[in-house]
Amino acid sequence: MYGPATLLVYTVGSGVNAYTLDDSIGEFLITRENIHIPERGLTYACNEAHYHAWHDETRRFVDHLRTRDVKTGKHYSTRYAGSLIADFHRTLLEGGVYLYPPDRESPIGSGGKLRLMYEGNPLAMIVEQAGGKASTGEERILRLQPSSLHQHCPLIIGSPYEVLLYEDFVQGRR
Repeated sequence: MYGPATLLVYTVGSGVNAYTLDDSIGEFLITRENIHIPERGLTYACNEAHYHAWHDETRRFVDHLRTRDVKTGKHYSTRYAGSLIADFHRTLLEGGVYLYPPDRESPIGSGGKLRLMYEGNPLAMIVEQAGGKASTGEERILRLQPSSLHQHCPLIIGSPYEVLLYEDFVQGRR
C-alpha cells in the first residue's frame, strides 16, 4: 500500500506481518507482527452506488448493518475509500467487512468484478492467516477452483462475525 508510508503485508502461511519501507536505508522493516483481525468490527466498506443492482439478500444485509443494535445501541458506519487495498487494510486492522458482491445479473455466489487469482485469493490468504474469513457468500474464496487466469469472483472479506452474518443472509437464515 502506498501513501505517506509504503507498507507490505505478508504471509507465508504461518501468520501475518506488516513491514514499512524505511527510505533512509531502502529496506522494509517489520512494524507489526502476528496481526489478528478482530472477531467483530463496527464498519463496513462497499460501493453503495451499486445498491440498486445488488441481490435482495445483499441489500438486506447492508440495511441490517445500518440499523442500530437494540442490545448495544451501536450501528455500523461505512468507511468506503474506493480503494480495495486501503479498505481491506483498514478492515484487517480494525475489523468489520469489505464487500464487492455480484449484481443481480449473476448468481449470488458467482460473477463479481474482482479477479480471483490476483485479488480474491491473495487477500483471502492474508485474512485467513490473520483469523478472518473470505467468502463469495456461498463458499470460501480459497476453495474456488479457477477456470481461467482472469476469472471474476464476488468478495466478502473481513472479521468472522460479519462474513458469517452475510452468508446467513444469502442462505436465508436471516
